[in-house]
Amino acid sequence: MMSQGNPIPRRQVLIQGGAAAAGLAILPTDIFRGWLAGFEQEAVIPWVERPHPGTRERVNVLNWEEVDSWITPTDQMFRVGHYGSPVIAESDWNLEIGGLVDRPRTFSLAELRARPRQEVVFTLECSGNRGRPSFMGAVHNASWAGARLADVLTEAGVQEEGIEVVFFGADEGEEEIRGATVTQNFARSMSLEDAMDPGVILAYEVNGEPLPNEHGFPLRVIAPGWYGIANVKWLTRIELRDRRFMGKFMARDYVTLRAEERDGATVWTETSVGRVNINSVPAKVTRDGDSYAIHGAAWGADIAAVEVRVDEGPWRVATLGEGQGDPHTWTFWRIDWDATPGRHRIVSRAIDADGSVQPAADDPMLVNKRTYWESNGQLTRSILID
Repeated sequence: MMSQGNPIPRRQVLIQGGAAAAGLAILPTDIFRGWLAGFEQEAVIPWVERPHPGTRERVNVLNWEEVDSWITPTDQMFRVGHYGSPVIAESDWNLEIGGLVDRPRTFSLAELRARPRQEVVFTLECSGNRGRPSFMGAVHNASWAGARLADVLTEAGVQEEGIEVVFFGADEGEEEIRGATVTQNFARSMSLEDAMDPGVILAYEVNGEPLPNEHGFPLRVIAPGWYGIANVKWLTRIELRDRRFMGKFMARDYVTLRAEERDGATVWTETSVGRVNINSVPAKVTRDGDSYAIHGAAWGADIAAVEVRVDEGPWRVATLGEGQGDPHTWTFWRIDWDATPGRHRIVSRAIDADGSVQPAADDPMLVNKRTYWESNGQLTRSILID
């Protein structure tokens, strides 16, 4: 396998992943539906380092050792808040479409539900996930349903000057900007081209049920392929503008600061958090008698292969399970392990269909980053085998 700095050609990925594909041909799908739960006779061996329990702002952070379903149950989905969780009555709510459109209008929730229904399964990850060593569970995989955003914008008639789509939530808070204290609603934006992606929906359901309040009732944006911050909750207004939107959560917060070396000089760059990066985690180790297995998940791209390394041994190709072939969901993986007594270090790396490899922890793109957003380096976890 080539080094991290050299993308692996798709043909080579497919050849090296052939053993995994062959494994799928003989192993029943149920082996992966039981993935993190394992078989009933399998025992989970705990990691040496324990996961972060979550905070007031970030709750329901998953413990990878306990995940037992490819679809995350709604009551186990993590959530992040910035201005609290507004409680909205459906009868008092509507969605406003305005700005640079020919036909401004409002929608009730019933009107949106009456439109053609679009369903997407999407692994939604907080951009701060993995930003600290013990914070690795701010991610979930859920099934969302709603109206396609592109259809709503097309009917509104976007004017030629309209290049930016801004999403405003009902949650609001006070901000101080250059000495002025103002009340602002949570807002994020994307380009018109990105907003017209057919996968982006105005979601009113998750996992077959109406959105819970904490996940954005009555309506939220679901943008597959984007970090969680772009998936605005408690949506009240969509506005078309003729210039880039520079609100707090686009330009002042959720900004990645990174050093770049140019001709011997250090140049600092700032980029707004946007699309999700390729990622993977070793989730748990199980034991069945004298047999051991390492289980994990990979997401953020069309996953072509996952490789696992124990201590200083060679990289080995894992068998891919549920989610394989869908770039917007997580893919479960599993590999048998001939474990020996003692303490061991386990690391995984995901490889996408274009041959790009999840970066090592010492990759300059990560080492030179000064903010914890977008931390997707290869994760090493320690385990003790008796």
